[in-house]
Amino acid sequence: MWRGLWTLVARAARGPCRPCTRQGSGTPAPGSGATIFALSSGQGRCGIAVIRTSGPASGHALRSLTVPQDLPPARRACLRLLTDPRSGEPLDRALVLWFPGPQSFTGEDCAEFHVHGGPAVVSGVLQALGRVPGLRPAEAGEFTRRAFAHGKLSLTEVEGLADLIHAETEAQRRQALRQLDGELGHLCRGWLETLTKALAHVEAYIDFGEDDNLEDGVLERADSQVQELEVALNAHLGDARRGQRLRSGAHVVVAGPPNAGKSSLVNLLSRKPVSIVSPEPGTTRDVLETPVDLAGFPVLLSDTAGLREGEGPVEQEGVRRAHERLEQADLILAVLDASDLASPSSYNFLDTIVTPTIAQNHNGNSQRLLLVLNKSDLLLNGDPGLSPELPPYLLLSCLTGEGLDGLLEALRKELTAVCGDPSAGPPLLTRARHQHHLQGCLEALGHYKQAKDVALAAEALRIARGHLACFTSGGGTEEILDIIFRDFCVGK
Repeated sequence: MWRGLWTLVARAARGPCRPCTRQGSGTPAPGSGATIFALSSGQGRCGIAVIRTSGPASGHALRSLTVPQDLPPARRACLRLLTDPRSGEPLDRALVLWFPGPQSFTGEDCAEFHVHGGPAVVSGVLQALGRVPGLRPAEAGEFTRRAFAHGKLSLTEVEGLADLIHAETEAQRRQALRQLDGELGHLCRGWLETLTKALAHVEAYIDFGEDDNLEDGVLERADSQVQELEVALNAHLGDARRGQRLRSGAHVVVAGPPNAGKSSLVNLLSRKPVSIVSPEPGTTRDVLETPVDLAGFPVLLSDTAGLREGEGPVEQEGVRRAHERLEQADLILAVLDASDLASPSSYNFLDTIVTPTIAQNHNGNSQRLLLVLNKSDLLLNGDPGLSPELPPYLLLSCLTGEGLDGLLEALRKELTAVCGDPSAGPPLLTRARHQHHLQGCLEALGHYKQAKDVALAAEALRIARGHLACFTSGGGTEEILDIIFRDFCVGK
């Protein structure tokens, strides 16, 4: 009987992915397809440029351009003279490497030419490769797409590689490297294994339910596995899109009454003159945005108009846009003039923005706020003499820079809460695609629990399992794969 059960496990493991079955993706099948070549390193002058090939004619291309013409030992760099295959004219003296498939990045035969990085050298080698029969220039992301087609990378690892290439901050690099190392894919495969076992138990009950040898509690075991999976999926779907924020950047809005020093703070944090600074109130009339690296986190920093009753239609529109950005913010930097806290504009800002936002945060709202009292250099004894009802604050002088280290540390803690810690805890969901498939799986598990018929319950588990399979494979549809691979450069 148990032999029949494990047969069902194997059948479930290789069963069809019904919500998004694998279709032709335009990627070459293993061992077939044209040989491609491209400049893999960056454009422009450099000390060394890397040109790579992938495909069945890679060995022929290497022999055609090198003297001597024998292939070098696998995965060992050799110094060779590169010549034009038609004219025999020397092109460069370069290091070449040979990676026979399947022990290569793409799983195919690959070659690399490490040439001097001058434009004439790179152009000459690329033109020479283009004259080798069977070779063609690679399309954007085609090397990685072939690695995916040959099973060298899962789709989540491909996404991690793309994020690593585009990472601009330390936190983005850490998150991308964890995903490229397969942590997110490994987590999903664990969920998939749990669901496969549950499906096998349900199908065992369908096929052997009248068999006296079937162990008691088979359906109860499946119910327990589904319940554990629901808890895990809900935990990841409830992460407030932290992984996506870390990948694309958190939205930090600097707001406050006129002349509080908002533009000075934006310039200080971005380390460049983004906004005009003037003692005249209402200088900033529109939203000015700049991408910055704050404590290792990617941030879109927005400078907004001073919040007051606008004195004209232009300023009124600026104030309206400021309120609009406040609603979209992940983190609000609320700025007040420490030497002018008794003014009506300061009181109004505290009552309408600061206090309600803090109260909503305590009630579970994900929007966060830091109160910054600027112009501390104007205080006589360093104490603004505040009432005890004022929320926790940070003292800062944009003029002298005093208090900046404390503000950056507070920002690091707040952005860690908004984006998550990329070097600790479980891997985060980094794309809307991940959210979609986990939500679809969770909905199918809900249908399983509501099913009155065991056959319908099994079908619900198959649909749920299909969503998890699509999480790491993308379902194979060309449209999905095109969206993912188009983010790569030509030589990757």
